[in-house]
Amino acid sequence: MKDDTKRKLTRRQFIKHTSAAAIGGSFLLSSHDSVFSETEKSAKRTLTDVVLIRNKDLLDKRGKPKNDVVLEMLDAGVTRLTGEKDAVEGWHTLIKPEDVVGIKTNVWSPIGTTKAVEQSLKARVISAGVSEKNIAISDRSVLTDPVFKKATALINARPMRSHHWSGVGSLIKNYIMFVPDPFNYHEDSCARLGEIWTYPIVKDKTRLNVLVMFTPQFHNVGPHGFSPRHVWKYYGLIAGFDPVAIDAIGVKIIQGIRNEYFGEERPLTPPPHHIERADTEYHLGTADLSKINLIKIGYDEESFC
Repeated sequence: MKDDTKRKLTRRQFIKHTSAAAIGGSFLLSSHDSVFSETEKSAKRTLTDVVLIRNKDLLDKRGKPKNDVVLEMLDAGVTRLTGEKDAVEGWHTLIKPEDVVGIKTNVWSPIGTTKAVEQSLKARVISAGVSEKNIAISDRSVLTDPVFKKATALINARPMRSHHWSGVGSLIKNYIMFVPDPFNYHEDSCARLGEIWTYPIVKDKTRLNVLVMFTPQFHNVGPHGFSPRHVWKYYGLIAGFDPVAIDAIGVKIIQGIRNEYFGEERPLTPPPHHIERADTEYHLGTADLSKINLIKIGYDEESFC
């Protein structure tokens, strides 16, 4: 990484120019709305909301996420997205007691979704009134798991990482296991990933998307390349209803981390153009950053967005 002087300068620049306030690891909601005119507020409401939650106290001494902090972060995101007074009320607007819920996770061993995220999501689905027997958490067995086979609702949660075939492995790509032939979607840097979201097995079922940004991988070499040198302690989660918008924000962050680490502009290779195509060709959401209302909660140094 860059030397301490360069990193301190970078942090001062971010503190000066970023908008959300943060003290230590505590949460402070952005207060931007108070400075906008009614016309500007109306324009903002036409944008796609994406919530970035960060907490410097997230990781324990072993670098593992703390369960209570993860739940707090998820609660903050759902509360802000739904506009409800608390997270449980917010979840009641997303999930109904009669739903059958599949939580699509990611089990890549170097950086997984983490048990902390999975169990926090499961706990909140249960708090919405869903029976535990109607909840499943899976990645590679979604086509055979009995709960997923009859699921009426999906929650999509996976970590962000650079990827040999698609530029990044993020939310759109996480549904590749819902097809029996995922290898057939690797052509042209996985440009057809958005098509999977139009298939009946997942179409219109996703109630929440969570991109895990605890320690994202920003660089790799080879199909399954991993090095601890190329992960960044970002302490974050990105939540929303639009997977394309969240992925677009995630890419912006990853690109910022890459530029900081390498000390120069270092574009992702291959470029993750499946995200733009998910917007323009498959109409799953917006990849246009100018149409995304990014709401920041919590720690904001080196946010890269």
